[in-house]
Amino acid sequence: MSAPLASRMRPTTLEEVVGQEHIIGKDKLLYRAIKADKLICYFLRSSRNRNHVGESDRQHDKRKIYPAECDHSRKKDMEEVVKEAQQHLGMYGKKTILFVDEIHRFNKGQQDYLLPFVEDGTLVLIGATTENPYFEVNGALLSRSIIFELKSLEKKDIRNFWTGLLQIRFKGLGSYSRCKKDSSAH
Repeated sequence: MSAPLASRMRPTTLEEVVGQEHIIGKDKLLYRAIKADKLICYFLRSSRNRNHVGESDRQHDKRKIYPAECDHSRKKDMEEVVKEAQQHLGMYGKKTILFVDEIHRFNKGQQDYLLPFVEDGTLVLIGATTENPYFEVNGALLSRSIIFELKSLEKKDIRNFWTGLLQIRFKGLGSYSRCKKDSSAH
C-alpha cells in the first residue's frame, strides 16, 4: 500500500471503470472488441477522465501497452516503440497498443510517422484528446479509427466510486478502516 491512493484506485480492467456504459457497457462495440481481443484504433474525446478507459484493460497476456507522452516523444523514441512492436508481433502474433494521451499535441510529422504502422497492423493506436479530433488529428489516422465521446459521470457513478474507495481492501481504504477498528478494540 505504498503507492498513492489515486494510483491504487486506477482501474486495471474494464469492469473497474466507473461510468461510460455508453461505450464500454457489456453490449457495446468497444467492450466487445476488447474482450474478443479484436482491438480497433480509436480516439477518446473528453474534457476529463479520458485516459482511464484507454488504459484500463490489461487482461490480455503478451500484449504490450506503450503510453506516449506527447511533449517528450521524439522520433527516435517512436522508432524504438515501432521496432519493439514489430518484434512483438512476430514473436507472439499480438499487436502492440500505443496509448497517446493528448494526441492533439503530436505534430503532423509524429502523426504521419505512425500511419503506416497503424495501417499494417503493427500498432493499435488509442488516442485521447480534449480537443476536437477532426481538427487536431491527421485525417488519415481518423479514417482508420473510431471516435468515442466520454461523458461526465452521473451521481450514481460517483457514489459507486466512493463506495469502492472505502471498501476495497487492497486498492482503496478498506484495509485502513479495518486496521483502525482493530486497534481501537485493544
